[in-house]
Order: sequence, then C-alpha cells, then structure tokens
Amino acid sequence: MKTEFIKPDYLFEVSWEVCNKVGGIYTVIATKSLYLKSEYNRHHIMVGPDVWMDTESNPDFIEDPALYRAWKAQAASEGLRVRVGRWNVPGKPTAILVDFKQFLTRQNEILTEFWKKFGVDSLTGNWDYRESALFGYAAGRVIESFYKFNLESSDKVVAQFHEWMTGTGLLYLKSVNVPIATVFTTHATVIGRCIAGNYLPLYDGIHGYDADEKARHFNVVARHSLEKKAAQYSDIFTTVSEITAQECRQFLGRAVDVVTPNGFEPSFTPASEEEYEAKRATARKKLVDVASAMCGEDVPENAVLVGIGGRYEWKNKGIDVFIDALDKVNKMDFKGKCVHAFIMIPSGHNGPDKQLAAKLAGNGSNYTTRASHYLMYPEYDNVTRRLNDLQFNNAIGDKVKVYFIPSYLNGNDGIFNMSYYDLLVGLDLTLFPSYYEPWGYTPLESLAFRVPTLTTSLAGFGLWVRTYYTKKHPGITVLDRNDANYFEVVDGVAERVKEIASLHKADRKKYMKNAKDVSDIALWENNIIYYKEAYSKSLEKLMASGESFQTTRNNKSMEYRKFEVNQPSWNTVFVSRQLPETLKDLEILSKNLWWCWNESAKNLFASVDPQAWEASGMNPIAMLDKVSRKRYQQLEKDTKFLADLKAVMDEFNEYMSLKEKRTNPSVAYFCMEYGLDTSLKIYSGGLGILAGDYIKETSDMNTNLVAVGLLYRFGYFNQKLTAHGEQVAEDVAQDFMKIPATPVRDENGNWVSISVAFPGRNLNARVWRVDVGRTELYLLDTDIPENLPEDRSITYNLYGGDWENRLKQELLLGVGGIRAIRKLGFNPQVYHCNEGHAAFIGLERLRELIAEQNLEFQEALEVVRASSLFTTHTPVPAGHDAFDEGMLRKYIGHYPQRLKIDWETMMGLGKNDGANVNEKFSMSILAANISQEVNGVSWLHGEVSRDILGHMWPAYLPEELHVSYVTNGVHYPTWTAPEWKEVHAKVFGEEFKTHHYDKSCFDGIYKVSDEEVWNIRTSLRKKLIDEVKRRLSDPAAASHYSPRQVVTIKENLRDDVLTIGFARRFATYKRAHLLFRDLDRLAEIVNDPKQPVQFLFAGKAHPADKAGQDLIKMIVDISKQPRFIGKIVFVPNYDITVAKYLVQGVDVWMNNPTRPLEASGTSGEKAAMNGVMHFSVLDGWWVEGYKKGAGWALPMERTYDDQNYQDELDAATIYNIIENEIAPTFYNKSLSTGRSTDWIEYIKNCVAQVACNFTTNRMLTDYINQYYVPQSARFDAVVADDYAKAREIAAWKKRLRREWKNVEVVSALMPDSNNTVSLGQDFNAEVVLNIGDLAAEEIGVELLFATTDNKGKLHIQERYDFTPVESVDGRAKYVAAINPDRSGLYQVAGRIYAKNADLPHRQDFELVRWL
Repeated sequence: MKTEFIKPDYLFEVSWEVCNKVGGIYTVIATKSLYLKSEYNRHHIMVGPDVWMDTESNPDFIEDPALYRAWKAQAASEGLRVRVGRWNVPGKPTAILVDFKQFLTRQNEILTEFWKKFGVDSLTGNWDYRESALFGYAAGRVIESFYKFNLESSDKVVAQFHEWMTGTGLLYLKSVNVPIATVFTTHATVIGRCIAGNYLPLYDGIHGYDADEKARHFNVVARHSLEKKAAQYSDIFTTVSEITAQECRQFLGRAVDVVTPNGFEPSFTPASEEEYEAKRATARKKLVDVASAMCGEDVPENAVLVGIGGRYEWKNKGIDVFIDALDKVNKMDFKGKCVHAFIMIPSGHNGPDKQLAAKLAGNGSNYTTRASHYLMYPEYDNVTRRLNDLQFNNAIGDKVKVYFIPSYLNGNDGIFNMSYYDLLVGLDLTLFPSYYEPWGYTPLESLAFRVPTLTTSLAGFGLWVRTYYTKKHPGITVLDRNDANYFEVVDGVAERVKEIASLHKADRKKYMKNAKDVSDIALWENNIIYYKEAYSKSLEKLMASGESFQTTRNNKSMEYRKFEVNQPSWNTVFVSRQLPETLKDLEILSKNLWWCWNESAKNLFASVDPQAWEASGMNPIAMLDKVSRKRYQQLEKDTKFLADLKAVMDEFNEYMSLKEKRTNPSVAYFCMEYGLDTSLKIYSGGLGILAGDYIKETSDMNTNLVAVGLLYRFGYFNQKLTAHGEQVAEDVAQDFMKIPATPVRDENGNWVSISVAFPGRNLNARVWRVDVGRTELYLLDTDIPENLPEDRSITYNLYGGDWENRLKQELLLGVGGIRAIRKLGFNPQVYHCNEGHAAFIGLERLRELIAEQNLEFQEALEVVRASSLFTTHTPVPAGHDAFDEGMLRKYIGHYPQRLKIDWETMMGLGKNDGANVNEKFSMSILAANISQEVNGVSWLHGEVSRDILGHMWPAYLPEELHVSYVTNGVHYPTWTAPEWKEVHAKVFGEEFKTHHYDKSCFDGIYKVSDEEVWNIRTSLRKKLIDEVKRRLSDPAAASHYSPRQVVTIKENLRDDVLTIGFARRFATYKRAHLLFRDLDRLAEIVNDPKQPVQFLFAGKAHPADKAGQDLIKMIVDISKQPRFIGKIVFVPNYDITVAKYLVQGVDVWMNNPTRPLEASGTSGEKAAMNGVMHFSVLDGWWVEGYKKGAGWALPMERTYDDQNYQDELDAATIYNIIENEIAPTFYNKSLSTGRSTDWIEYIKNCVAQVACNFTTNRMLTDYINQYYVPQSARFDAVVADDYAKAREIAAWKKRLRREWKNVEVVSALMPDSNNTVSLGQDFNAEVVLNIGDLAAEEIGVELLFATTDNKGKLHIQERYDFTPVESVDGRAKYVAAINPDRSGLYQVAGRIYAKNADLPHRQDFELVRWL
C-alpha cells in the first residue's frame, strides 16, 4: 500500500445523513469529519438534504448567513436553494443543505435524462426513491456550481457519495464533465439488505442469486439500478468491509477498489477516569431505578445489566437470538448474578408509559410493565410476541428480566431522559449477534465505552477484530455465524451472558480494559488511511483519463466592472398618532369594528369632520389621521360632541362588559376571507361577507368564539371599467396603519409570530388582531423581512397566484392558524372549518395530539373528528380545491412520520383511494374525513352536498348521509338601513335588543303604518339614486360612460320609478345575461309610460374569469343604447358600501342562478331585511324563503335539459312576471294617498315572513344547537380521563376492522322475487352470520325497502332493523318482522354494519357490507 497519497484540495462528502440522523452513517461521517478537520478545515464540505420540517431550528445545523454568501446568491440565480452553515457535531464541519423538493415538479424530466445517459431505470421508483434521486441530482448541481464559482482548474477536488440515495449526484457530475474525481461508497447493497431482510439465506448461496431478477422480485429495481450505475461510473468504488465487498462483486458487477472501514472518534467517550466512573455510576443508577420500577422488585447492586441497541431489524440485528439466549439462561440451572436486559431498539410508540413515569416520580404504585413506552401495535410487535410466546413475563424470582425500551434515547424520552451513550456506559455487557451487519458500529461503540460485547463473523467489525487484533480479546466475543447455525449462536450468546455474570470485580476490570484496547484498532487515526487511499486513487484515475491539474492559478484577463451598491434594507416602523386626552376614546372606538354596525358610533365619527369622513371612505382610523389639529382643539371644547362621545363610549363599554360572561361551548372558526367593512379588504365574495356577518353575530350573541384568517396586503381589488366596458382589476395595497388590525404582542412586547415548516426553510407569519365587537379575529401575515420573496407574497392576494401558492395559503391558514391560537392560549372545544380551504387544521391537530398527548393516530382521529365541523359552500364538484400528490409531497411529506402512519394512509384522508397517485387530494374530502359533522348552507345545498360527497360513503344512499344543513343568514344590524332600524326598535320588542329573541317579533312590522313604510322605502330609493348619480359624476370611477352619457343617465334615472337591483360576483352560472335574451321586450318594459322599470347592475368578475368579465362588458354595452340609457345602469366598483345602498334602496332584488348552483346566496336576504322583495329562481335560500305575497319566484324544476332552451324560457317568465305582477302591484297607487297598499303589504310580509328566518341570529342559533353544543359535549366526553373514550372507540374500531373479514353470511331469509310480502301480514326475516370473536350486538343487520324516482335514483321508504336472538360458538341469528306500510313495487336489499352506541352516526365508521 502506498504511503504517499495525492491529497485533494477540496473534499465534498454527500450523504442523506448529513445533519439528518437516520442510522449509523450519520455517526460514521460525523466522527470522520472531526478527524479530517485539522487537515482540510473549511475545504471539507458536507452536503446533505434540507429535510428538517419542524418549526424549531434543526438541532444538527447551525446556519451561517455570511459563509459563502456570494456563491449562495449565484446558486440562487441558477435555481438552487441552499442553506450554508455548520453541522452541529464536534468539529462543526462546513455543511451545505440542499432543498431538492423544488425539483419535484420536474422529476420525470430529470429522471428521464438519467435513463437516456446512464440507463438508470427509475420507472418503478416510489416516492422515497424519487426524493432521494432528486436530492442526489440537486447535490451534484450544487457541487458543480460551487466548483465553477469558487475554485480554479488547478484545484484537486474529490466528491464522495454515500449510498444509492446520492448516486444521481455522481452521475450528474459525470454528465457535465467537470474535473471532479468521484468516489462512491456503499455501506450495504440494496439487494443484500433485501435478501437478508426477507429471511432468505444470503451467504451460502450468494453466487446463485441474479441481482436484477431479485430487484424485480423485491420491487427495488430503481434503487438497485441507481446503485449499480453509480458504482460502475464512479472513479473509485468503496465499501466498508470484506463482507459487503463480496456482495458488491456479485450484485453490482464491479469489484470494490478499496475497502474503507468505519472508524470511531474517541472524543465522544469520557476524557478522564474520574469522569468515566461518575458517568458509569449515574448510568447504572438510572438503569437500576427504571428496572426496579418496571419489574416491581428491587434490583440488587451487583445485577448484571445487559443491552442491545440499533435499528429494529428482527433477524438482521440478531434481536431474535438475543431474546432466545436470555430465555435459555433464565431456564437453565444458573447460579450467577441476576441479569436485567434492556432492548434499546426504537419502535413505533405513543409516548412514555404514564403510570411508569408516575411511579418513577414516587407515587408509590405497584404498577409493573415490560415496555417503557406505549407500543403502537403491540399485537404485531416481534419483540412483544416472542416474549409472550416464551412466557417471558419478568415474574418474581426470574433470574433474567427483560425490558423493552422502544424509544430513541436522545435525552427526552420521558423515562430515562438520558442519551444512549450516557446509558451505554452503565451496562456490563452488550450483545449484537447480527446476521446482516456490513460493518457494525454498535459493538465498536460499546468497546469504546469499556463495555464488553459480542458480535459475529457476519459483522464487518467482527472480521476486522479477528484480522487486526491477534491477541486474546475477552472484551469482545466474535461468534461464528452462517445461514444454518442459529441455535449454536443462541448457545454462544447464552454462554457469554453466563461468563460475564460470573465475573468477579477484578476480572470485570480486565474485561473492560481489554474492551477499550480492542476499540483502538478501529480509531479513525488508524482507519482514515483507507479513505485517503481512495481519494488519491480517484484523482489518479481522473488524471489518467486526460484531466490535469495546473500547479498555478489561471491568469485571467483583468475585468473592470462598475461597482454595484447594494440595496438598502428597509424596516417597517410604526409611528402612532396621539389624540388629546379627552378624545382618546375615539382611538378605542376606531379600532373595534363594533362601530360599523352601530349607528350611534357611525354618526359620532361623521360628526368629527364630515369631509374627512367621506374622504377616508368612512374609515375612522384613516379619518383620524386626516383631521387637523385645529379641529381636534375645537372638539376638545365642544360640549355636545364630548357628551355624544361619552354616550357612545358608555354604550360600547356596557356592550363589551358582557364579554367576561361568555360560556362554553368554546369555538375556533377558520375561514380564508372575512367581509367586515370596507376599511378591511380581506374578502372577495359571498363566503367572506357571510363569515364577516357570522362573527359579528357571535359578538352580539356573546358566543365564545375566536376566528382565524389571513391578512392580505392587497385585499379586494378595485374595479375600473374602460370606455368599452372591459374590467380592469386594480390592486391597491392596504395601508396597515389605517386598518382596524393591531399587532399582537407577548408579555415582553414582542410581536407574536408563528412558523410553518416549508421545504428548506420556515415560513414565518406575524399575528394581527381585529376586534369585532366582543369577538377576536386573528389574522396571519407573511409579508415580513424574515421570509423569502416568494413566501412574503403568500398573503398578497386572496386566492392569488398559482395552485402552489393556494396550497401555501391553505397550509398557513390550517397549520399556522392552529399554532397561532395555541400560542395565544386558546384550546377550544369545537373547530369550525368554514369551507375546505381550512382543512389542514385537522392534520395539525392530529400532529399535536400524537406528539404531545401520545395518542395513536386512530385515537387522535377520534378526538379531532368529535370536535370538528365542516361547512361546505360549494355546489359543484369542480369547485372543491384539490392538489396534485407531487405538490403535497413537497410541502407535507414530513407529516406521515409525525402522525406515525404511512403516506398512503395520510393521502386516504383526502382521496377516495389513497394509493391512487393520479387522484388529486381534495380539501373537501379531507375536511369531511376529519369532521364528525358536515353541513351545507341551505336545504337544497344540503341535498346537493350529499350527492357531491356521497362517493365517500358508497355503502349508503345520499339521503342517509349525516350531511345536513344550516341555511345562511345575514347580520341584521349591518345590512338594515338606519331608518328601518329605528322603526323596528319600536315594534320588535325589548328582547330584540338583547339579540336573544323569538323570530315572531318581526311580526311587529304589521304595527307600522302604511304611510311610514311607504315613506321609508321612498326615501331609501332616493338615497340610492342620489348615490348612483354621485358616483357616476366622478370621471375616474365612471370611465365606462362618456360625459354625455353620464348627463343622460342622470336625467333619465329617477327616484320615483320601480327599481330592480342585480349585484353580485359575475360568474356565468349566476346568469346576469338572462334579462337581455329579448332586448325588444326589455325595452318595452323599461320604457312603459305608465309603469316604467329601471335596473341597476353592479358586481365584479374574478380577474381570471374571462367569461364573467364578458358579461359585464355586455351589460355596459347594452346600457349605452339610446333605448336603455338611464334605464339600465352599471354601477362600478361594487363593494360593501355600494351593496348597502343597493339592498336598502332598490324595490326588488333579482337573482337568476342556474339551478342548483346557488349554494345559498345572501344578497337577497340582505334586501329582505329592508323590505325589498326577492325575485329569483327557486334555488339556494329562496327555496325555503319564498312566501306567496312576499316575493316572486321562478319554478324550481327544470323544463328543458338543454340549458339554452331553459334560459329562453326563464327569460320569458321574468318578463311576464315583471310586466303582469311586479310592476302593476307597485304602480297600483291610491289617487288619494299616492301609495300602493298591495305593495306595502308585500313589504310587510317580506319582513315578517321572510327576513325573520334569514338573520345570522337564527343561523348562529342553529349552529349552536345543532353542532356546537352537542359536539362540545362529545369532545369533553372523548378527552375525559386521559382520552379514555377516544382510546376505547379507537380500540373497538381496530378490533372490528381486524375481525370484519371473518364476518360471513351463513343464511338469509328475506323478501325477494321468490317470497311475496302481503300488506298487513308479517314476513319473518332471518339472517344467520358467522361473527367470529365479535359479540352479536356489535353487528347491525337491516333491510331496506326503496323506490326509484323518474331519474333512476333510489329513495328509502322503510327500514327494518334486525334483533339478535341467539349467539353460540361464533354464530349469531338475527330476526325482524317485515310489514310494509304501503303496497307497490320496491327494491329490497339487506345490509350489515359495525354497530356501537358510542358512534355519533353511521358514517363515522366505514365497515358496511350489502347482503
């Protein structure tokens, strides 16, 4: 072997385990880097994946923004996202973490290139493979970029790639021909690991295996292909032992060039004898204390403490041998010291055993256990099953006791709270009787800590000891092991235990000293030479291929460039105003949106400075900035104003004082948008307005609710119309100094923020609070300097950007929203998900419960479902958000590990088939799966939602589903005109003012005189017409009309004419065009000399909705025709303010949706509050709201399947109703009074019979009674007594799922074509089932009688439940008397289902089977 090697100037080392502890490779490269530090310093660069997806910083990584700053900028310009810093291990080597997930969207293109250039077959690769391959690719690009930016051609560079996961990086470097020498190191071949892991004989028949065939057999073709090609194309190929060298020759088709054994860095061990003895004593005490608590006996001081550690590979790591050997010792006539054995093997668990922890804390209980942590699936656990089979129960008097420690020992496991190394030093013996161990770090670690150990000849380290330590070595036993001598190995391990147990103190010392001596042969100082040889050979091979390294730097031509000055770093600083002391209450009032629905407060602000009030858009915060100092001085002396201010403030304080009296249920409400007031533009349509009204009502009714949303920088766009009627969306940034949102501060005055883990970084969001009366609305804002530009823009626009940005927004709302309320101390009983956008609240709550409460996934799901409500507002399947699986992998790929489930199971939460990668992940399915209750927003929408979501419960008919409805309402104080509120206050009764009233109080409208009703309606119409004329007089706002057209409009638009309004979001299904099907007929209506009609249109189309924008243009164009000008007017820039004028001022509100596409619709409800009649298709809320004599309706049922024909018919019907019913009623005026008595009757009926049913007061009451109260009670029940009911239900479901396959029909006597059922006579039906170990009461049996409608849909007419009458030896009989109520033809079918009285409804559990 050479003694002089070529030394690389730069060494890159690439591994999936850099700053990412997965297995032993982490320790190998971490300790090696410490040894190489003195030789390479910053020139040894570790490259790893940026996979840390917790909001806390990666404990293994210390970011250094200054390190390679210029190159990082260059890498970013090349599309590479990296973080540079130090690996937080001794020596702190330089580390570059690579974000590879950004390449997920290009995976097919990238992997295809590797197929074309190198023949890497990635076709069958699963996601683990693809992510690893993309990491390698990204790492290769990073090394290339670093080389080209920082290094010269004279630099000798080596890149070492560990394991198949990095192989694409090596191949990428080969493909771009950069002069970098490559070393590929496999620590265990893919095929070797598969063969051993599947209990096949690896060693005796290794030469008979065809690696490619085995790859297909084990479905690892992609991994094997990548490993094989990386080995073949590398300059130097290495592995860690002669054992794996044999695998490489056979399976990879290339002999290794150098065997590079692993080493150990002694700095990890105690530095002095005193430190060692102290650590050993501490460890021993902890082990003895825990063992005593677990077994219920005092463990003697001289007990022999034995351990095994490592990965949970039952056969490969020899765990089976370990247990069998201990069992043999326990049962033999053994006189030595008692043995206490610890199986320190991490496994799936749900946290520390709480009773054990309490016992260790000194509660004095007699509790005993064999496992220190709650195992997730003990019935399937190999260790538990083997111990049970051997009846290894740690009985009193047993010589050997075994304890299963299934947790990572990282210092915070909840029982030991010490690290593995800190406990290892206290053991007397470790046993690693491995079958497949390419190297074997664990026995080496034991030796280094002076703990005698045992390994086998199938471990690379075992062979290393035999080869390089030629003296006797009592510190380590190396047993011969092969494919056929299992029981001999068991005997050998048992003898080793007996040997150590019989040692006296002096002999034990000798064994311990020898253990330390043996470990020295594998120190890095001895083994690093093999790596140096590999690096040198790779450089030699590179040079032999034609590459040469210059001895001097290249002489580059001098370049002169203009020096670029960096950009300033601007920080946001709030400078607040200071009002005079006597006026400071104005500040308080302005920051609580209570003012926007209380006339006294609005009038007060208007009186401060009427001009400033108008100029500010009626935004009190903005207005207070516009008021002059002189005016403030005047107000300080204005006794009337001060008296008004005091009166309003007294009203406000009295209102707010009741907040302290809020009681349960406590609710958290999540929504993407809230339409509260024009001063806070975080809404775009009906969903937002509805949510805004709802939380105002929660304030008025003093409901214990907290709301969560996002704070958008640009909010709701301003609408500009060109001269041709084309909509131009103008985004105007909100001035956060002038909105009613205030930063949330912690006790130290710091702005409260939350973080959500994103690929390669954390998304940070600041928390703002909006006070909506008594209700708090918390908004998250990502537009802060800590975030990347692409993340700052997440909260720029509501529903803005591409689908990836939409996913980011929904993650922020769901995951970030939960974290925000937790940080603020909220732990509500019910979580209301308003539309599917917020469904990620379920994932985050599952993570919390599993991580913090140590629940199993199914147990946590019971808790989350019990306390979650999903309200859907979408009437068509295409309207539900759904994301590609690849995009989800990028952002929530870490969640399955947190939830302790696999990826497919998590995907199943949002898909019909979690295994179907082509099916998109639906947020509505996710919301429904994590919610016990689901509701639509009107009766008809509830029916539609059952059809849309019915695929989730295929064993039930849509009508059986638990999907119900609460019809939307509107906030009466917000939308009702002040003139009406004054009248209503007099006639609706005292209870109405308390917001807790009976809706019959609206009958008080009948007490109001006709004259007063008519006069109010007339004055509101005039106010509306005046406002429209004012707005059209502003050339900037009314650019869709010419000055001459504006003049004509103002002349023709009258305040004494029947006015019909149509205003909403312009989407094609809302059929704004319907009125214009017959323009000649329409012209006759609007120009009728005796009963003219005028139409006001307003609304915005989504900037991406071209069809909706075309509708606006069409209406504008028609409104300009001479016969329509001033009779049909389009009012621009529709917003809350314009909406209020319209719903209060028009006479009729028109709505023409394509049925059944209007989920609810609330604009007509707002109009009804003001005595404005609704004229609409019977769709949405109007199906329930329509009352004859209180509005008008088009039929509910379609006449034509062809939508064009249906539109034509509906248009004709609209014309007829306007001409023959609406206009004549309005103009049927008394000559003496000038009023239409019939019209006034309509107005009163509208208020008394319609408006009363569609307030948010009724709506919130329904939610409280139907959902909040019962769900809060169920939540309390399932979490009581440490989640006892949740655990019980989850265990029952788990048992039923396991046994369900055994439930079979033995016989069934039921009505069918051969059995006639006679009316009035019982048919005695009987079903016999094999039910296995289940109780008869756990299976429900039922018979359904259904009929078919004219659309072929089944509807259940009668249902018969069977009663279990006997159950013997796993066979149960069920009977029912069948006696239909009506004769006729029925469709009859039987069904069995899992039955439990603790379930909230049938769809809560999926186990159903048709007979």
